[in-house]
Amino acid sequence: MVGAGSQYAFAFVDATGSPFDGGGAYRLHVPPEVPAATFWSVIVYDTQTRSMLQTGQEWPSVTSQDQALVTNEDGSVDVRFGPGPPDGAGNWIQTLPGKGWFTMFRLYGPLEPWFDKTWRLPDITRVS
Repeated sequence: MVGAGSQYAFAFVDATGSPFDGGGAYRLHVPPEVPAATFWSVIVYDTQTRSMLQTGQEWPSVTSQDQALVTNEDGSVDVRFGPGPPDGAGNWIQTLPGKGWFTMFRLYGPLEPWFDKTWRLPDITRVS
């Protein structure tokens, strides 16, 4: 139902089809105007336990409700994944070397552009 409930998009591999490597660095470019009436979030899970990845962060996530969310000039958001924070960039989710992971993009109160696919989330790309 448009504007109610939630919708989820999972990613188990990067843009090249390779599984996510906890020792690598990745980027998800979230286009502007995310079609979520309430909020959106990106969260990382452990491939073995299917629970949130246990790292030094309280929550392995970035959400549109984060006070420290860094937004690009066009309203898009770049979410970074990796074992260490990237230089000069926020929106970082810590991963663990030697540990596989997957991610879920969640929309709360999804809007019509999600359902009619006029707004699309791109693949996650490896940056190192």
